[in-house]
Amino acid sequence: MKNRIDPELIEILELFPPLDLENVEATRQALATLSQTIELPMDEAVNIYDRLVPGPNDNPTVRVRIYEPRENRGTLPGMLWIHGGGYVLGVPEGDDSLCQRFVKEANCVIVSVDYRLAPEHPYPAGLEDCYSALKWFSEHAEELGVDPSRIGAAGASAGGGLTAALSLLARDRKGPALCFQMPLYPMIDDRNNSPSSLEITGNMVWNHDLNQKGWTMYLNGANGSDDVPAYAAPSRATDLSGLPYTYTCVGQLDPFRDETLDYVTRLCRAGVDVEFHLYPGCFHGFEGVVPNASISRRALEEYVGAVKHVLHREVLLQKK
Repeated sequence: MKNRIDPELIEILELFPPLDLENVEATRQALATLSQTIELPMDEAVNIYDRLVPGPNDNPTVRVRIYEPRENRGTLPGMLWIHGGGYVLGVPEGDDSLCQRFVKEANCVIVSVDYRLAPEHPYPAGLEDCYSALKWFSEHAEELGVDPSRIGAAGASAGGGLTAALSLLARDRKGPALCFQMPLYPMIDDRNNSPSSLEITGNMVWNHDLNQKGWTMYLNGANGSDDVPAYAAPSRATDLSGLPYTYTCVGQLDPFRDETLDYVTRLCRAGVDVEFHLYPGCFHGFEGVVPNASISRRALEEYVGAVKHVLHREVLLQKK
């Protein structure tokens, strides 16, 4: 397996400590401590602040982190960003750099959701928090200087899974209309039995064992059973029609490769416009782990560029 990894990516695996999901709280603390030792550049052109917004019935408030241009020129598009972490880890601050880049290069407003995590809060808690944040974003678009008809949703890994689930939920509840979705290498199949999920073992950032543990905590042990809803695991969805323009990507050495390929194929068959990229030699989350590698820079440029393209596409469609 290692001889298939992109040469610029392989060295980090020797240094990257394997994730321990046996003790989730300790892992969260370790990641928080690590993040405090890394000084992330804050762009003076981007304004960042937190707000508490109304949540679902069982969670009265949800924290969102808002990123916007300091010099706002007219009404902008917006994007709801959902962080990754296997449904059990992560905070919005971990994506500060990426969200600032979206603001600057795609000229948009980002609202990032601090949703509840499993195992303390299994499905549907996190998804309902994301839906509440989307509703608030749409209802307060004018206040944020955003065009409510040009709001998309995006996220990576579990954030990609929640993005795909949120798109289904918004469609079926006839809630806020999303103009696009960008579930990057999404965690969408609780069955964890595809060829790629079985193939990827060992310290590859995310693997079959970690995937099993993440899904078990998120679905409270129901993963793999017959009654898992599509809003929990979007690979279970039988109807993908009516979903918005979609951009997605995945590494060829990612356990989520095959579920992403299947999702893309079925979106196409359902008449959804899709752009898809498969990156050879790349493990899960490669562009975040080794952002300066050539293939990582290319992947980042392509999906940041996709956000800009889709938002401009929506303006052109509105003018027709």
